[in-house]
Amino acid sequence: MTPAITLKELLAWNQQSSGFWKAWLDANPAALALPCDIDRTANAQGLVRHIWTADLVWARRIAGLQELDREKVPGGPLDLLYGLHLEAVKIFQTMLDDPAFAWEETLTMDFKWMPPEGRVATRRKAMAHALFHGPRHWAQLGTLARTAGFPTGFLGDLLFCAALA
Repeated sequence: MTPAITLKELLAWNQQSSGFWKAWLDANPAALALPCDIDRTANAQGLVRHIWTADLVWARRIAGLQELDREKVPGGPLDLLYGLHLEAVKIFQTMLDDPAFAWEETLTMDFKWMPPEGRVATRRKAMAHALFHGPRHWAQLGTLARTAGFPTGFLGDLLFCAALA
C-alpha cells in the first residue's frame, strides 16, 4: 500500500459527499431555503449551486475545455445542479483514465482577488483543489443545517471515505 492519497481517491470522496447531500436534500427540501451568505449566496440552494458549478468550472478548466459561464447556470432545480456535478465527474474521470494526460502542465488563473503568486498551478494541484472544494463547503452546510434544526448525520471527513483503506 502506498502512503499517498491519489486524485482518484479524492474524486471518490468528492462523489461520496455530493451523493450524500443530493439524497439528503431530496429528503429535506425545506433546508434549501436556509439563509446562507457563503460565496455571496442568499440561501443553501445558492451554496449548492456554487459547489456543483465550481466542480464543472474546474473540471473544464483543467481539461482545457471552453470555460463555463457561471452567470448562465440556473439556480435550480436540485436535479439540474446535481447534473453539473455528474458532468464534472465524467470529465475528471476521463483525465484520470488517460495515462498521457499532462498533469505537470500549468494553468494561469486570472482572478483579481487572488495574489499573483497563487495564480499559477499545475493541473494536478488544480484538480486537488477542486476535489477538496466541495467537501469543505459540505461541512459548512452541515453546520448550517444542524444549527437550524436539521440534523444530517453527515460524516464528511476524509476518514469516512469508503474508497480509502
